[in-house]
Amino acid sequence: MGRKKRLDLISQLEEKTNTAVICYITGDRENLSTRIAPDIIRVFYRHLEAIGKRERISLFLYTRGGDVLTPWRLVSLLREYCRYLIVLVPFRCYSAGTLTCLGADEIVMTRMGELSPIDPSVANVFNPKDPHHQTARIPVSVEDVISYFSLAREKAGLNHEEQLAEVFLRLSKVVHPLSLGNVHRNYLLIRSLARKLLELHIAPPKPEEAEYIIKNLSEELHAHNYMIPRREARDRIGLRVTEPSPEVEALMWGLYERYENNLKLLSPFNPAALLSDQEPQIDFEATGGIIESAKKLDTFTFEGRVARQPQAGPGMPPVCLEITRQYWKAVE
Repeated sequence: MGRKKRLDLISQLEEKTNTAVICYITGDRENLSTRIAPDIIRVFYRHLEAIGKRERISLFLYTRGGDVLTPWRLVSLLREYCRYLIVLVPFRCYSAGTLTCLGADEIVMTRMGELSPIDPSVANVFNPKDPHHQTARIPVSVEDVISYFSLAREKAGLNHEEQLAEVFLRLSKVVHPLSLGNVHRNYLLIRSLARKLLELHIAPPKPEEAEYIIKNLSEELHAHNYMIPRREARDRIGLRVTEPSPEVEALMWGLYERYENNLKLLSPFNPAALLSDQEPQIDFEATGGIIESAKKLDTFTFEGRVARQPQAGPGMPPVCLEITRQYWKAVE
């Protein structure tokens, strides 16, 4: 997977930033994506034990997001091994990735670096059913629920208790009350996590500064897929963002491109392409994510089977894909 070339870039990054570097890439390859999840904690522990306690550690992070509880556990673990924590953001670092950044003393972003809002969408058995998929549920966005009530108050002028009660009643007929309760619980959770992460800094922001950051990231941007460049993150939101030197920026982007190529992030995973006329069925192994440091390498591995379906009818896929296992594999 080109580890030798990546190690050279990691070594140069460590020298230029005077830190130990751990890279965490959740691949967003179409049809073969991964997300931040709790199963990384033990993997990171393996890397951190090999690195040992350091004054400064840098987390090189690329992600579209994932489980919102994992950043708290991950940052807490990283801080067991360092006094000063940096997150290096070469490109995308969304949602749970942005939450992770809140726990860092410094966020180093390239020109292409992007953060995102941290407002979550929640899904559980009480959510509305997806009309297009019988077994699926429609995620409910915390901000969508809040905006519904803001629309009623600010645009429709419904400010009396009786009117707002009717607004709530109408919503509860479409979205289960327990689903709405779950939305509120996650709203409180995300703000609590963000505050706790900010308090981990060597020099934590003042309470009013922390509240400003949290409100901006959870309420003020109005779209979960809003992309926050480094100047906005620093100058408008108030995050501790720094710009890398030209040498460090080139190293960060070069290392990201290595991961992008190694994980084939720009090429959709096409199971049918694995088959041939001689092999109508094949077992495969593919990599969807990487955790890497100078001494260790782990890959998130998909194992599965692809078989051609000769009798596939109209609208049916020509191949059958079965994922038999997905796990973090210690390569080194």
